[in-house]
Amino acid sequence: MQDIWRLSATELAGLVQARKLSAREATQAALDRLDAVNPAINAVIDHRPGAALAQADAVDAALKRGDDLGPLAGVPVTVKVNVDQRGFATTNGVTLQRDLIAATNNPVVDNLLKSGAVIVGRTNTPAFSYRWFTANKLHGETLNPRDPSITPGGSSGGAGAAVASGIGHIAHGTDIAGSVRYPAYACGVHGLRPTLGRIAAYNASSPERPICPQISAVSGPLARTIADLRLALTALSQPDARDPWWVPAPLQGAPREKRAALCIAPDDLAVVPEVRDAVLDAGRRLEVAGWTVELIDKTPPLREAAELQAQLWLGDGYRAMLDAAEREGDEGALACLKGNRAREITDAATLSRLLVRRATLTRDWEMFFQSYAVLLMPVSGELPFPQRLDLKDEASFKRVWAAQMPQVGIPFMGLPGLTVSTGLVGRVPVGVQLVAGRYREDLCLLAGEAIEAGGTPPSPIDPVQ
Repeated sequence: MQDIWRLSATELAGLVQARKLSAREATQAALDRLDAVNPAINAVIDHRPGAALAQADAVDAALKRGDDLGPLAGVPVTVKVNVDQRGFATTNGVTLQRDLIAATNNPVVDNLLKSGAVIVGRTNTPAFSYRWFTANKLHGETLNPRDPSITPGGSSGGAGAAVASGIGHIAHGTDIAGSVRYPAYACGVHGLRPTLGRIAAYNASSPERPICPQISAVSGPLARTIADLRLALTALSQPDARDPWWVPAPLQGAPREKRAALCIAPDDLAVVPEVRDAVLDAGRRLEVAGWTVELIDKTPPLREAAELQAQLWLGDGYRAMLDAAEREGDEGALACLKGNRAREITDAATLSRLLVRRATLTRDWEMFFQSYAVLLMPVSGELPFPQRLDLKDEASFKRVWAAQMPQVGIPFMGLPGLTVSTGLVGRVPVGVQLVAGRYREDLCLLAGEAIEAGGTPPSPIDPVQ
């Protein structure tokens, strides 16, 4: 079989389960693809072919015995370098952590392996996973395979670039302010930020996380089809007692009327014409699929949620973060922190008020989703940014943060969000974001399939030089 790496994860898993293709063949194809294209984009920064092939051989042996290996049997995947994988460094793109070798797996890694997946590489992230661009002093810069002059996104930029170029069929990412949804948008693939508590995660190699990552950071999949996101969510959402936030919520919720709210410019977001057109086009695609789409001017507070999320993420423990960034000497991390200096939380009363407000905003959004199954809106107010735009000057830094507001706000309430890639402007990807109530990823995916049916950018692709 030619070009195994081009298959969807769903197609590949079916072939492996039916014993029409071996896990070793699939893994070797992924490794060969990695060798062919990764030098041009630097998406995968650590991989051990021998270990991956040994995983594949174990899958083949288990299938020969008749064992049930789960939904991802034999599917090559990648994981982000900020999660523990036994025997690998959990660097998070930081030289200070180059020797932080994990003794155990993060639940994300364990759940992938339990589902029969084969991990073929670890993907790049900006230092401390702070930016919507992916570069660091330890692993270098990741380029967008569709256009090297634009960002591959961040912080899961390596994940987005890998899956878009055919290195693995599913990529793992993490999202606290858009870090799954934006790389998917920038690289022309799909990306799911699940509800807080849907996917268990825990790094034993590191200290316990501060409160913001605990209540708003999640792991999620990036893939080339919505069906593959469904498959990945099933695999990743298995229970793990190490994460106290994990919730045994069903993957399929109660049926809902197919009613979507469409908001082009939530909270007066500045939106470029290409993004506006993409959102309106996605609305038409939903209508063709039998959805009722209602154009609205106002959502529950989103700009306020984004401001409070940024403050909780970067302001709580700000001095310690800045000290670490200064010791690392990474210009992107320093720009992020210094640009958010005004958000520093200096007293317990401020933190308390922020968390109290979080309850109110979460309630507002949950009540909104009593009327609508999903909200359709932009991922960003702009097309994917020019590479390193946030480092150009202060005005450019502010421009980036202003455009990303729709991504930053959603995690404050712990809501699920889905990026659906819908097309290209020249060779620059564009797409839309779907949001639903807590634990209703199924509604995001249902609407996402309807939008996907209207067309997506070709994928996987050979990197553009």
